[in-house]
Amino acid sequence: MAKSKWNANNITDQTNRVVIVTGATSGLGKEAAKVLAGKNATVIMAVRNTEKWESVAAEFKSALPDVKVEVRKLDLGSLASVKSFAEGVNASYDRLDILINNAGVMACPFSKTEDGFEIQMGTNHLGHFALTGLLMPLLKKTKASRIVATSSIAHRQGSISFEDINWGDRQYSTGKAYGDSKLANLYFAYELARKLENDPSAPIVTAAHPGWTSTDLQRHSLVFRVLNPFFSQNVENGTLPTLRAAVDEEAKSGDYFGPSGFMEMKGSPIVVKSNEMSHNEANAKRLWELSEEMTGVHF
Repeated sequence: MAKSKWNANNITDQTNRVVIVTGATSGLGKEAAKVLAGKNATVIMAVRNTEKWESVAAEFKSALPDVKVEVRKLDLGSLASVKSFAEGVNASYDRLDILINNAGVMACPFSKTEDGFEIQMGTNHLGHFALTGLLMPLLKKTKASRIVATSSIAHRQGSISFEDINWGDRQYSTGKAYGDSKLANLYFAYELARKLENDPSAPIVTAAHPGWTSTDLQRHSLVFRVLNPFFSQNVENGTLPTLRAAVDEEAKSGDYFGPSGFMEMKGSPIVVKSNEMSHNEANAKRLWELSEEMTGVHF
């Protein structure tokens, strides 16, 4: 599997499969939704800004007249919104084949979510933690379903302070907070995979990162805006690790996909290794317990 030049042509027909992509109006999420809809999946685009959807819809319809997509409002910075979204999906659908937890914020100024969580941990991890838990019955009901957690190379800069996860007692570092949230995504994926390993109805749990991909996510970072022309890959290629994590039939729970090139910045998607800290099971369990306490969602 590691040597193959995997691309979107490897994705088989997705007719009758239901997919949720969070953050689907731009960047990686938009591209993942477009590719999977083009393979005949029914795609639920979970987005915070539903007005932005209109231009995306027109673009999709122009390229794919018979596309099966619907937009639903989801603000991952609001547990009430997460609950409302999950309730709506559970009421409307009798299956969920793929949940791609893609949405995120990056390198933004300090702020808090509606529920008082630091914005990057709250949006990138806690919102998706709650969403996955609330959709788990539907995922378990669907044979061979899958959950994809979107992490980042930046997980290597993470080292979560469990005593001060909301940055109440430290001087805020937006880059460090982002790295913490991306490390949290891996703790979540690996711990969930362990918890489900003996459950025959459980979904496969994978993770992915896009390498260095130029997206709107980097709009707050001058460094990325300056260096993107030299080091980044386009969104089409940056989305491939996520897509492979979502549909590759050889993928196993706990697999982490990323680009194959130098320092995993760009290249065709393969199974890669996250850093040693991301495999710390004690930390993962601690984050899991804290996430349940903070969100009120128990799997």
